[in-house]
Amino acid sequence: MSNKSRTRSKANPGWFPKGRSGNLKGRPRGSRAPESSAFEVLIERTLTVTDRGGTREITMEEALQRRTYQDALKGKRMAIREVVKWIRQRDAWLAEHAPKPPRQEITIRPAPDPDNADAALVLLRVSAPDPDRAWFSGRTLLLLEPWAVRAALRRRRGGQRLTDRELEEIRCCTRDPDSPRWEADE
Repeated sequence: MSNKSRTRSKANPGWFPKGRSGNLKGRPRGSRAPESSAFEVLIERTLTVTDRGGTREITMEEALQRRTYQDALKGKRMAIREVVKWIRQRDAWLAEHAPKPPRQEITIRPAPDPDNADAALVLLRVSAPDPDRAWFSGRTLLLLEPWAVRAALRRRRGGQRLTDRELEEIRCCTRDPDSPRWEADE
């Protein structure tokens, strides 16, 4: 190659023609070693951290991710963007690699035991079983506790008094029919 400066008067002063190299054999293979950057060297290192009462080794990459996560929790916008990007990448990977769940048929079955509500009422002491009277199929009749009857009558709306027939039905379904103070008695 010529040391002279290129001028307009000469078309190509000592340079190789366009598209032609001066090295006829070309660059030797493997002559340039792949250069690793300082960042790549740092990423491959490990750190010893104290975590949950013990020490363990983590990579620098994991340490940087933890720091970014902590910064995101503190409200730093760039860290938040990075964490959101991680979440999107993870969701995309899971959507691509997650096994497809087999399609399950949904069968609707009625509750096999109608006593479930009865058991809850007894457990909450809203009602008590009356062993003297069997209803059907061996089920025992439940009688309301007096406090539940009083509470229901207090919540009753409307100005009309209960009829004698209604009062008799309430007394029939109450465990201790003489305990509540009835509306008709007032």
